[in-house]
Amino acid sequence: MGATKNIWTAMEANHAKQSHNGNSTFDDHSILHSNLSVDTALPFPLMVPRVIALCKDLFRKWAKLNDSCFSVDTVSGGITNLLLKVSVKEENGEYVSVTVRLYGPNTEYVINRERELQAIKYLSAAGFGAKLLGVFGNGMVQSFINARTLTPADMRKPKLVSEIAKQLRRFHQVEIPGSKEPQLWVDIFKFFEKASTLQFEDTDKQRTYETISFKEVHKEVTELKEARLDVGVVDMRILSFKIRHRCPYGCSAVSLSKAISEKLYLIDFEYGSYNYRGFDIGNHFNEYAGYDCDYSLYPSKDEQYHFFRHYLEPEKPYEVSEKDLEALYVETNTFMLASHLYWALWALIQARMSPIDFDYLGYYFLRYNEYKKQKRMCFSLAKSHISGSGKA
Repeated sequence: MGATKNIWTAMEANHAKQSHNGNSTFDDHSILHSNLSVDTALPFPLMVPRVIALCKDLFRKWAKLNDSCFSVDTVSGGITNLLLKVSVKEENGEYVSVTVRLYGPNTEYVINRERELQAIKYLSAAGFGAKLLGVFGNGMVQSFINARTLTPADMRKPKLVSEIAKQLRRFHQVEIPGSKEPQLWVDIFKFFEKASTLQFEDTDKQRTYETISFKEVHKEVTELKEARLDVGVVDMRILSFKIRHRCPYGCSAVSLSKAISEKLYLIDFEYGSYNYRGFDIGNHFNEYAGYDCDYSLYPSKDEQYHFFRHYLEPEKPYEVSEKDLEALYVETNTFMLASHLYWALWALIQARMSPIDFDYLGYYFLRYNEYKKQKRMCFSLAKSHISGSGKA
């Protein structure tokens, strides 16, 4: 196959504008729409012609192309959606690739699609993630990013750590229209309500599920929320993100391009909302554990400080005060607890709703037990900082 170009460049990129003050604006008319849907339950060979028909309906210049000009391949790693790469040989002989994201069944239980689409429009216009090209009945079409997900080893490299921190800061400065109220606790309690009333057809799963004390879980969530550990620590309401899941226990918040330039991408904003910066960073640090969920890989204080310096002062990282470093250290390591509760409850819902063959119930216990393991240390750290009785 010949060289592939980015369809975002080929199409109306000028619709996504950047204002002089750095805030992104977006012309909603630049997003293509189709009323078609693609049934994700179909065998892949039967799905392919429907995906081609969808692409022809969205992109009019492809409408008269023969189906043989299209190739459709699955993209490995989707845990919430079915990801497809569609490559097209256009009339001029050039190849164009796009990503078709088909929403997984029952994902409305854990994802606010309206909120996701709103965020993607503006984040895309600001240069983050794949560019949003079109939406359809049960999914969206985005530009294809030729990249690989960072490994836990990659994420510890100082140069990459500093670049992730800088991009995250810029990401957090994107203005998204609508309410700026943090959604963390709203989302966690919604997850709890759904997770605590499930019924499994599988008797073994039901038996395991019934060992969970939801009275205890509710107490833990309420205690963490009402402890007000963010008072004096967190005073920023910023956009949170949850990035591409190649497995239920999460992945890096970034993707590294295979190009020589090794461009870094922040991708997939399905779980995004306005939130506390400490939750974003703490969640990112939790994902140092990698596919094996080895939480001994959680970054050390020195490694965290390296990240914080480049997040707080990208141009002058070594001028960040010890006081500011300590405050963000406490903030991050208390919200890290909320990350464990968030994904533990998410896993229970997925255990019942997701068709993917994975031990989601086991993943719940892994995250919840890690929360309990870290709780005392994190509470002590935060309360000591807030009271001024000691250093972090």
